[in-house]
Amino acid sequence: MVIRSFRLSDYAAIMEIWKETGLAYEDMESMDAIAKQLAWDSELVLVAELDENVVGVIVGTIDRGRAYFYRLAVLKAYQKRGIGRGLVQALEERLQKRGAYQIFIMVNQKNEKVIPFYQSLGYDVERYITMSKKL
Repeated sequence: MVIRSFRLSDYAAIMEIWKETGLAYEDMESMDAIAKQLAWDSELVLVAELDENVVGVIVGTIDRGRAYFYRLAVLKAYQKRGIGRGLVQALEERLQKRGAYQIFIMVNQKNEKVIPFYQSLGYDVERYITMSKKL
């Protein structure tokens, strides 16, 4: 497995991964979000490759020592092989090198099955309420 920074040629593959795993938004919203993240910090969007095929993706960001990641996804046929774990660990290393001292993730309340995975990586469930507002 190779974990590397995202390339524009990976866009179609990661959209397919997000669609298959239920993380896709409207195509233009996803493209806009990726474009903004790449403009902000292209080294924090990572993909996992097996046999030259993109099979996983993670998007990270950092703000004054606090880091975040989201949209971690691996094609269903490749899950349970350590790919997600590898993507998280590779991103954590990049974030730590940039001075991150804490990483936050948000998990959809309906997606409880991923909580044990994140706990196995050392993440704890916090007692925060996430609020949002669409503009």
